[in-house]
Amino acid sequence: MKILFIDQFSEMGGAQRVLIDTVDAVQGRGWFTHVAVPGAGPLVEQLRSRGVAVTDIPCGPYRSHSKNAADLFRFTFDLRQQVRILRNFWNQRGFDLLYVNGPRLLPAAVLACARSVPVLFHAHSHIRQTVVAKSVGWSIGHAGATVVACSNSVVAPLRSYTAADKLHVIPNGVAEVKFRQRPFGQEKSWRIGMIARISPEKGQAEFLQAAALVAREFANVRFAICGTPLFADTSYEDVVHRLAEGLPVEFLGWREDVAPVFAELDLLVVPSQEEGMGRVIVEAFSAGVPVVAFPTGGIPEVVADGETGFLTKATSPEALAARIIEVIASDPDVLRRVVAAARKAWERSYTLARYQERITAVMESLVSASPAGRETGTLPVRR
Repeated sequence: MKILFIDQFSEMGGAQRVLIDTVDAVQGRGWFTHVAVPGAGPLVEQLRSRGVAVTDIPCGPYRSHSKNAADLFRFTFDLRQQVRILRNFWNQRGFDLLYVNGPRLLPAAVLACARSVPVLFHAHSHIRQTVVAKSVGWSIGHAGATVVACSNSVVAPLRSYTAADKLHVIPNGVAEVKFRQRPFGQEKSWRIGMIARISPEKGQAEFLQAAALVAREFANVRFAICGTPLFADTSYEDVVHRLAEGLPVEFLGWREDVAPVFAELDLLVVPSQEEGMGRVIVEAFSAGVPVVAFPTGGIPEVVADGETGFLTKATSPEALAARIIEVIASDPDVLRRVVAAARKAWERSYTLARYQERITAVMESLVSASPAGRETGTLPVRR
């Protein structure tokens, strides 16, 4: 089977990590892969280290979230280029499945290739902008695309664009992060951290405002922020650093391997204003790190409050600080029960192997049900 993967970024965000996990699963089954992405960032390096062929395709850069007139003009120009490149590439190579990782390149992919083969659109986050939602809806309908989403929260707005049997909720899975039992208790020294790209929707500002309140209650707390401002300008990072002044905060920068970061954490905080699922949450589940999170997006589908983690009552720094203080002051046995339940949840639902089995099963079903697949009755292995 030959699969063309298309991604709108060449940096390594959460969606790109999922793409790498998917490519690994596909290659493990002996299927041929080719990837089209803009630029030459870390994603391209990761792919080429796996022997995957990569084609450059123009896409932006654009402002994160809200777009200005210059962004829209550039997108229109890029769209024509994208369609031309993909159509020529498609005609030369031929593929059995088109996998589109994110919304920006979906219209071009559909216009260039979708009349020939099945299209799989992987949705990792909520589509908030009206113009983008309409573009995605048109693309899904025009191609008869199958949609995979990381949570019910993400897939809900897409239900009006296609049939129910073409919608699949497949939570992200992660490789094991070594579990370590922590000596909880308010007398111990606590290291409380965030692991996320530095961006307003991820909530570093709220985290630091809450940290200031927590530090007034406990002298034995330290804080850490792991991440860089991917896909966005650096102005918000300047705000974050100003908020950190005078607080016991360590900035860890970008870490390719987060296991050592988890090994030093006693509590993970996820104050996202919007979140498709929260891949870092299930990494914390595996590692035995309790989680405090805002109840936004798909997070309540993953975190059962008081059972596998802790949700705040509101999405404010004050509510976050109150919940962190409550966790620090909790009975250590309660926290041990929570992290044990979270670890079992990871083992049951969020392992990397489980994700890979589910996503490749959808791919197989799409190809076998396509005209070419029905004609042969088999899944061709092509290298």
